[in-house]
Amino acid sequence: MIYLDNSATTKPYKEVVEAYATVASTYFGNPSSLHTLGLQAEKLIGESRTRIAQILNIKSSEIIFTSGGTEGNNIAIKGTAYSKKSRGKHLITTTIEHPSVFEAFSQLETEGFDVTYIPVDQQGQIKVRDLEKAIRPDTTLVSMIHVNNETGSISPIEETGELLKKFPHVLFHVDHVQGVSKVPLDLKKAGVDLCTFSAHKFHGMKGNGLLYVREGVKIAPLFHGGEQEHRVRAGTENVAGIVAMAKALRLAVEKDTSHLDELRAYLTEQLTSLEGIQLNSPAQNAAPHIVNFSVPGTKPEVLVQSLTKSEIYVSTKSACSSKLSEPSRVLLAMGLGEKVASSGVRVSFSNETTKEEINQLMIQLKRIVPQLLEVVHS
Repeated sequence: MIYLDNSATTKPYKEVVEAYATVASTYFGNPSSLHTLGLQAEKLIGESRTRIAQILNIKSSEIIFTSGGTEGNNIAIKGTAYSKKSRGKHLITTTIEHPSVFEAFSQLETEGFDVTYIPVDQQGQIKVRDLEKAIRPDTTLVSMIHVNNETGSISPIEETGELLKKFPHVLFHVDHVQGVSKVPLDLKKAGVDLCTFSAHKFHGMKGNGLLYVREGVKIAPLFHGGEQEHRVRAGTENVAGIVAMAKALRLAVEKDTSHLDELRAYLTEQLTSLEGIQLNSPAQNAAPHIVNFSVPGTKPEVLVQSLTKSEIYVSTKSACSSKLSEPSRVLLAMGLGEKVASSGVRVSFSNETTKEEINQLMIQLKRIVPQLLEVVHS
């Protein structure tokens, strides 16, 4: 089996699964309970919060545990919009955000909020000056993805944070789900106010994540019914998942990721030599673990299923929308056209990916792509 869909989810580390199993079976008390089992569970959450804070160079009090990236993005965006609506209802994002961000803003628009979508160029980059021009006195939030989940393009987070120093009334949210452990981001230096993480993107368990909320930032809760997580996210905490996430994050950031750049360069070179393929990921300002390409005129799901028969697993677009037949919204926003956007395929690596696996992928692509093109031209 060759697994090349790590942007959708990563395989949990063995140590992470073991930690999850131990905590789930031994420390099963509700952390809100006052008896010994509850206090033990609460202690494990506190220890995990401290470890994660140390890794991210933030305060433990700035961590809100969530169920993952989608929930974290919704809490950050809607929580800010609702808490700041008396001061202004103008929000800013980009045209290449993850569906959990894009649809959160779409929902807010139906509620009377005004959203500006900053366009990107063919490299998936916004111009910071366009962002500056869009800021108004009633703007309360800028939300931006760090590493695009489809193409791997890296947004100018540091430059945006520097710009927003001139606008202290505007909060800055970053979706760091695809960047963590692959593309470094210093939250404090970059001036980030809110930041989303998801455990299963760095070899943790599904159903866990965290939201960084800078000290002093107030957001409205979306859930009610409990005192958990500073009253921002009510609900019994997933203790086993939180402990496993802390372990996964430590293991992930300790890995040397330099070989990912080599793999990306090698795959890009190999794809370029194959007739009928168009590369969509940018050559510069791109994450090392994502390569997006198209075979214009073909159906990407046919290519994906053909590779699956050889036990090679890739994907089309965001896993949250990959079962939808529409063209990639991200590739359309990059101006690549409907044929390219309708045939995008994403290959994404982990630290376990090898050059030999890339060679096996290319062997199959050299077999499959000409067949697909023959159908198109017949």
